Amino acid sequence: MSAPRTALARLSDPDLRESPAPPVRRRGGGFGSLTPERARVLMLVAARPSAITLLVIFILVYATLFAAGSAMSGSSGAIAASWLAVHQVPLVIGKTGIGLWPLLPTLGMLWLVARESAEAAGPDCDTTELGWVVAAAVGGPLLITAVCLAVAGDAAAVVALQPPDTLAAFGWVLGLSLVAAAVGIGARRWRDLADLLPIAVPDWVIAGFRVGVTAVTRLLAVAVVLTVVSVLVHWSRIGDTYRAADGSVSGALGLTLLSLAYLPNVAVDAVSVLVGGQVHIGAGLLSLFRIDGAAVPAVPVTAAVPSGPVALWWLGLLVVPAAVGVLSGLECGRTSRDRATAPWATLTAAAVAAVLTALLGVAAGGELGTFGRIAPAASTAVLVFGWLALPGYVGMLGARWFGGPAVLADEYEDEYYDDEDEYYYADDEYDDEYEYDDYDEELDDEADPEVEAEPESGETGGWYDESDHDDALDAELVDDQDDPAPPVKSAENSDIVDAEVVEGDLPDK
Repeated sequence: MSAPRTALARLSDPDLRESPAPPVRRRGGGFGSLTPERARVLMLVAARPSAITLLVIFILVYATLFAAGSAMSGSSGAIAASWLAVHQVPLVIGKTGIGLWPLLPTLGMLWLVARESAEAAGPDCDTTELGWVVAAAVGGPLLITAVCLAVAGDAAAVVALQPPDTLAAFGWVLGLSLVAAAVGIGARRWRDLADLLPIAVPDWVIAGFRVGVTAVTRLLAVAVVLTVVSVLVHWSRIGDTYRAADGSVSGALGLTLLSLAYLPNVAVDAVSVLVGGQVHIGAGLLSLFRIDGAAVPAVPVTAAVPSGPVALWWLGLLVVPAAVGVLSGLECGRTSRDRATAPWATLTAAAVAAVLTALLGVAAGGELGTFGRIAPAASTAVLVFGWLALPGYVGMLGARWFGGPAVLADEYEDEYYDDEDEYYYADDEYDDEYEYDDYDEELDDEADPEVEAEPESGETGGWYDESDHDDALDAELVDDQDDPAPPVKSAENSDIVDAEVVEGDLPDK
């Protein structure tokens, strides 16, 4: 038997400890696997927005039928028609074709879909699983639309509702649901979506997109204020519209709610007027330069439509799009690398604003029975592009000449943060030559100066309590000499602690 050997477990210096691996983003299983938790989330995306929308429609339909004292036999057809109307599907009720539906309920429904899509596309959702989120956001409304089309066909025998065009119905529902899902996912995971593109996305694209959306929001805000002011100026006309309600409280309440629901439509039309475009109202039109009178629906919000001759001071309203264009150019100059010879972010903002204005014009317009088609002119998008491109160029030059250097905020957004206090970094791959010196220095500042690992009494070995200290333990085996001396704590480095562990006799080699 040879002499017993002693193993010394040495806690190494903090500078020599192995650094923990950097945090990484949790990855999903992709299209090949669907966990129960992910299935539950997708079910909420598909069902919750549609369920809330149907619940509101159910309450409004039955409240309206009850207030009017009508029979409940046609309630199913009314609910199906309301679902289609919320998705802007043209309908024919009796002999009246209606394609101009209020935008406020549609915007509320789109917000619900976008919100659910954004929550489902959180940091714990793998990039390959985003397709499941889009499919769920689109599949739920399409399924309910199929049911509503069947109900509308059966209800045609009870109520004066003609079955709508199937292709148009599915097209509107599919398009709106896709837009809402894309907005929700893009607002949460736009970096990951950009990484999927075959080419790198320049920084001026992101800056221009944000400025373009902000510009349209500003135009709509000014348009809403202008509409409210015009309604107050023509207050005397509102009394004429409420007289059609025969003095009943329910009728007046219904007209008020209908006006609020159509307020976004009127705001989109007002944007067309602000930028110098035209709004077609049946055979007539409305613009800052010309008014051709035409009949308008007897709704309080339509009191904002002027009927008199054009006033010269109306041309002063063109200052609004010019000011919005200059502000957009200033923002592009501050958040991008635009210069006089390459104003790419400014042009991108103008193009994005033009496209958004065109889409809003399509959604806000449509046929309205005997009143004809009420919609902004197609030239509105071109005018919006011009107002944001030319004055925006001037604003961008002003930001370059008189402002400071460009601040690219996107360069500092390198990580995501979720509700569970965990960090998820945008980079999925780490370089093998990654150095953790800075990371170790932060850990050293927080580490205790002295940590001792002592064996408990009555035991032959000592155990290091990892709950008291999370640092890595480097075990160094040292051969014992004939007369081993007890470990002595070094005075020069107080962070090194030697814990003697006496082992049993080892077998001879």
